[in-house]
Amino acid sequence: MPRSAWPDQSLSFALFFFAYYGYVGVFSPYGSLYFAQIGMSAAQIGVLMSLAQVMRIFGPNLWGWIADYRQQRVMVLRLTAGAAALAFCGLFLADGFTQVLVVMVLFNLFTSAQGPLSEALMLSRMRGDLTHYGRLRLWGSVGFIVAVSVAGTLLDWFGVGLVPWIALALLALVFYASMRMTESDQPVSLQPAVALADLMRRRDVLAFFVSTFLMIAAHASVYVFYSLYLAQIGYSKTVIGLMWALGVIAEIVFFFWQAPIFRRFGVERLMIAALLLGVLRFIMIGFGAESLAWLLVAQVLHAATFGVHHSASVATLQRWFSGPLQARGQALFISISYGLGGSAGGLLFSVFWDTFGPRAVYLMAAGFCLAGAAAAALSYRWQRKFGELQ
Repeated sequence: MPRSAWPDQSLSFALFFFAYYGYVGVFSPYGSLYFAQIGMSAAQIGVLMSLAQVMRIFGPNLWGWIADYRQQRVMVLRLTAGAAALAFCGLFLADGFTQVLVVMVLFNLFTSAQGPLSEALMLSRMRGDLTHYGRLRLWGSVGFIVAVSVAGTLLDWFGVGLVPWIALALLALVFYASMRMTESDQPVSLQPAVALADLMRRRDVLAFFVSTFLMIAAHASVYVFYSLYLAQIGYSKTVIGLMWALGVIAEIVFFFWQAPIFRRFGVERLMIAALLLGVLRFIMIGFGAESLAWLLVAQVLHAATFGVHHSASVATLQRWFSGPLQARGQALFISISYGLGGSAGGLLFSVFWDTFGPRAVYLMAAGFCLAGAAAAALSYRWQRKFGELQ
């Protein structure tokens, strides 16, 4: 069987993912420290840091609709990348919470386009062949771990005031990578065009999005509370940082070997396995985190609960959202899963954390994964009825 060729512009995509997720690796862990230094209260910091999730609810759909309607995805990506960098510069001029809030609303509105549009462009270049998807997408994970590590050292040397400068440099690199990209011709489809509204009324599509909503909602227990939980148990900041790094390294290893793994086991089995391993992972965190050995195993499972699940989701989306619907399909995935799911999970777990404690949070997260596995199984069953699966 001949080896599949790397898609056109692979270097540009790798650079884009490295820079974009590098920015995430700087601002997600250290942005709150910067806001505290400039005088924001804990409540104000919570609002500012939550805007990334909130803007993901509707921002991706706006930009995805514009990109698909105009059929100018690269242009929209360039405009939003440039606008995001310019909006971020407002942090250097903003004085007081209200001005910082306005800057962050605008900035996150523009960055909400980056993930779905870049993936839509890459998938269009691949024309349905996901052989090299993992080995390009892993550069996002590499960017995250390099940025969070290097930035931590630089902040120890020069102080937290360096955070926006490092972030701005990476945003400029995101814009540069977008300027290297060119629009791809849309493949001629042999299937009749399907309206987005018609797709979203199909029960297999709805079940798929319910499943991804539940999976990302479950992960809010990690993204929001994991470090706090480990600190309460008594782990040092060094160990907590190493646990985060281990999870990212595990997903990098998976992305590198994604193609043969998917050829061997198939999308459906891997999707269900990722969701069921999510059940195991969150129970291990909630009830076994005092043991470093169990904690290590739970973090290695991040390769399945994030890496495998994300890749299986992208592969499943291609059955419905391709060609002229590519950007909107990716946008819906980000909005429903990471926007609505991540926000709802964070809010619900906050209530459970204060009322019932950490173990209840991770037990509920495991329940979300189990329900997500049931929804995914229904989706694939109904896909077979539609003739999309053999």
